Amino acid sequence: MFSELAPDLFVLSEPLSFHGFEIGRNMVVVRLPDGDLFVNSPAGLTPDRVAALNDLGTVRYVTPSSKLHGHLHMEEYERAFPDAELFAAPGLDRRRADLAFDGLLGGSPDPRWADSVDQTAFLGHRWLTEIEFFHRPTGTLILGDVCYNLGPDAPLKTRLAARLFGMFGGVSVPLDLRYTVKNEAAARRSVERILAWDFERVVVGHGRVVERDAKRRVREAFEWLY
Repeated sequence: MFSELAPDLFVLSEPLSFHGFEIGRNMVVVRLPDGDLFVNSPAGLTPDRVAALNDLGTVRYVTPSSKLHGHLHMEEYERAFPDAELFAAPGLDRRRADLAFDGLLGGSPDPRWADSVDQTAFLGHRWLTEIEFFHRPTGTLILGDVCYNLGPDAPLKTRLAARLFGMFGGVSVPLDLRYTVKNEAAARRSVERILAWDFERVVVGHGRVVERDAKRRVREAFEWLY
């Protein structure tokens, strides 16, 4: 159910259809040194998933990447794990007024997980701020929607569309995000902060985990900004 990518780092991949195209989605779980679990982009819960998470540790922090990515099932974690703390990405507290958030995510890591997980904000977009995370012990960058990695394992319809939009076979920035960046200087500064991290692996919100040449591939994905 949860694949262990490295010690204390787990991913759950599941299908996701977006406008008729199967792009998949990845949920990331980081086990902190005290056994608490940091959950990013939470997937829907089933009894088996609840049991699997309890086997990994104590679900403590539940985070989205943005007001669009990774928030749809947060209420399930609130019910299943009464001690869990929910965090809002910029704008999500207004969009999900039904949830009682315990904190707001920003461009600096929250002290509750800062010893293991760093974070920054991707800025410059017209209407969306995404929070990016970095798990220091495993050198893993955790992204939401700013990069996809769609490859030959994707369904034919998705592969064809990815080729058409220049997003097939490698780490790539979706065209809709490229065209809606309003402040390229702010976006470049955001990318430079991300590239300053010493990461060797990338877990994207949609697509395959990147295990080789991760920093080079992310840098190349953002060459259009320079």
